[in-house]
Amino acid sequence: MGSLSIWHWIVVIAIVLLLFGRGKISDLMGDVAQGIKSFKKGLQDDEKTAEKSEPVKSIDHNATAGSAPNRTDVGSKAV
Repeated sequence: MGSLSIWHWIVVIAIVLLLFGRGKISDLMGDVAQGIKSFKKGLQDDEKTAEKSEPVKSIDHNATAGSAPNRTDVGSKAV
């Protein structure tokens, strides 16, 4: 009684077909397919733009100590 038999599924499918008709269901599936295609196209476009972007600039953390002034005021505010 907890699981649905084949007759339950046949009745459910028949009701869905009566309510929506074959035309509306096929239109809906076509819209879903177009959405999936446009999603995949968007992913491919993102990959192409990522490949064409300029190289990432990095900061050299091993710079000499004399090249940048030492800041003594950071975090030393008295409350």
